[in-house]
Amino acid sequence: MTGFGIVDGQEVPLLTLRSETGLVAEIVPYGARLVRLLVPDRDGRSVDVVLGHDDLRGYLDHPTYFGATCGRYANRIAGGRFVLDGAEILLDRNEGPNHLHGGRDGLDRKLWRVADHGPRHAVLETTSPAGEMGYPGRLDVVTEYRVTGDTLSIGMTARTDAPTVVNLVNHAYFNLGRQADVLDHVLEVPADFYTPVTGDLLTTGEIRSVSGSGFDFRKPRRLRDVMAGQADLADGWDHNWCLRGPSAGQRLHLAARVHAPDTGIGLELLTDQPGVQIYTCGQMTPPVPGKAGQSYGRFAGLTLETQVFPGSPNHLHFPSCRLDPGQVYSHAMQFRFSRTDGGP
Repeated sequence: MTGFGIVDGQEVPLLTLRSETGLVAEIVPYGARLVRLLVPDRDGRSVDVVLGHDDLRGYLDHPTYFGATCGRYANRIAGGRFVLDGAEILLDRNEGPNHLHGGRDGLDRKLWRVADHGPRHAVLETTSPAGEMGYPGRLDVVTEYRVTGDTLSIGMTARTDAPTVVNLVNHAYFNLGRQADVLDHVLEVPADFYTPVTGDLLTTGEIRSVSGSGFDFRKPRRLRDVMAGQADLADGWDHNWCLRGPSAGQRLHLAARVHAPDTGIGLELLTDQPGVQIYTCGQMTPPVPGKAGQSYGRFAGLTLETQVFPGSPNHLHFPSCRLDPGQVYSHAMQFRFSRTDGGP
């Protein structure tokens, strides 16, 4: 372990995981955060495929959620309020009148404990006390990172002592190429439906077919081509797709495939969650300072946040986000990398 910076007077270590095939993931306990992910391209040269900063100061100064474990409830809750067992719950409102990613002091702003660390895995733990950011119940959270071959696996679990809501995500921003934006990336999402949003990016409760729209990625499509001529997609996407779910006997199902033609790097994401939020950084203005003197502007990366459907505490027909005492919230992700010359 080496040092990555200091927060609240404590040294924050950099945890390096390295697989037998050369996949390297670097993790820091501040936000249980993925800060670097090195993947060999088609020529065997390593590409850092996630956006971020060179040291901890960048993450403290620019709270963009780069690589963080977000929660307790990631994504947006309209008005920062919902009803649970007849009681109105009022949450921290940190995006105008709404609640985003667990509030201004969410899990992404905590210095997690390193519970275990080896050459290929790291386990981090934290506790959110009852009432923090308005949430009922104490929440004990564990995030585990593991590298095996060409796969990065992330697992999250949580337990509570009172009824509450939970929706944890990993907020890595991916750019699999060497270009300044991801508009030439090719995307595939096996989803027949998505959840439309208002101008404030709040889900309306509708579940709408992707057919004939700029949300139909059931076959691989280049992002630039889909955006062309569609005024409503001038800022790209920040939406949830409703995934089809696993095949019989399978625990995980496909959430997305992404491919960067310039490097040949492909990514296949599997999960056990019902949705995936894809954000293409259309709102990243002004540009954010990044690694090695880079500046991240519009469309610099894309997120692949597997999750329950956003706004689910107020849309009870959406998959449930409720967690009761004695239950275990569990969320699995597998990021499988490959190198090809063609599409994903």
